[in-house]
Order: sequence, then structure tokens, then C-alpha cells
Amino acid sequence: MKAAYTKPFLTAAFIILADQAIKTWVHQHMQLQEEIQFLGKRGMLHYTENNGMAFGMEWGGDTGKLALTLFRIVAVAGIIYTLIFLIKHKYHRGLIMNVALILAGATGNIIDSTFYGLMYKYAPIFHGRVIDMFYFPLLRGTYPSWFPFWAGQSFEFFRPVFNLADASICVGVIMILLYQKRYFKHEHPEVASPNSEMVEE
Repeated sequence: MKAAYTKPFLTAAFIILADQAIKTWVHQHMQLQEEIQFLGKRGMLHYTENNGMAFGMEWGGDTGKLALTLFRIVAVAGIIYTLIFLIKHKYHRGLIMNVALILAGATGNIIDSTFYGLMYKYAPIFHGRVIDMFYFPLLRGTYPSWFPFWAGQSFEFFRPVFNLADASICVGVIMILLYQKRYFKHEHPEVASPNSEMVEE
């Protein structure tokens, strides 16, 4: 049984370490708003920091920041419990690995918001800023004159700047949504209804 826990938690640990390594490198080698292009104007490192949620969204000022950080900590505890439950009850390996991705992403951003303020000496604990760096403005243009609401305005896809933790959460959530029928196709024996027949070994 112990081996079943190794792969998902090692995967989560690897993503967390990689996320923190990238953020540390960016913080130490780049200035805020500095860009390093690796796919020309379609893909680059763009150093930015945010006080709020994934992809640079923000909410509620300092009070909202503290509430969001504390909520994240509680959420990570819940995700860890869920992951252990899924492993213990032998759910689909794909589901387990995708929950591990979500755990890794949530933990990576919690480290920023909890400790970075103290580490880099600009804010108290729980008030750190999340470092983002991946920017892929793949398509730029202008909405046509007949387009409702935004006629004549410029648009950009993909606008948000994000980090590895954000990407890990998104991949995990999207994969669960795409493969939910496969992951939950068969009712697990240990959570089956009382009328279900159990096969004893």
C-alpha cells in the first residue's frame, strides 16, 4: 500500500520544487515587468507579481489577501485528505494523479503568498505576492466594427501571465472534467450501497 502513495506525492513534490526554482530564478535575475523572449513575441518570460488568485486576478485588498491565503491553506489540507482517501480506496490512477497536480499547484502558490513577504522583506507573513512569469500572447488584433460591446477595441489571446503552479492546477482540473466518466465509471466496492453484493477474498 505504501508504494501507492509514492508516485502521486513525489509528482506533487517535483512540481512544487520546479515551480519554486523557476520563481526564485526569475526574482533573482529579472526586474519587474522585464521580458525574456523564447518564442519571439508569441512566448516569453514576463516577470510580474500579483496579490490575488491564479492568472493575476485580485480580490479584496489586504483583508481579501489574508482571507484568500488562509482559505488556500485550508483548501490544501482538504486536497491532501482527498488524495489520501482516493489512494486508500483505490480510485482510478488518472484521477489520483490529477488531484496530485491540483495539490502541487495550490501548494506552490501558498508558499508565495505565505512566506515571500518575509523572505524578500516587503510584507508580513500571509501577505506575500505570487510570482508569475509565463506569457503567451499568441494572437493580437482588433475587434471588427460590428462586434458587440468591444467594437474597435484591441484583443489579445492569451493575455494572462501565469506560473507553473497555475498550469498544474488547470491541467488537473481540465483532465478530471474531460475524463470524469472514465474516472467514476464503476462504483467503488468500499463506497457501494448496502444492497450491493461484495465479493470477499
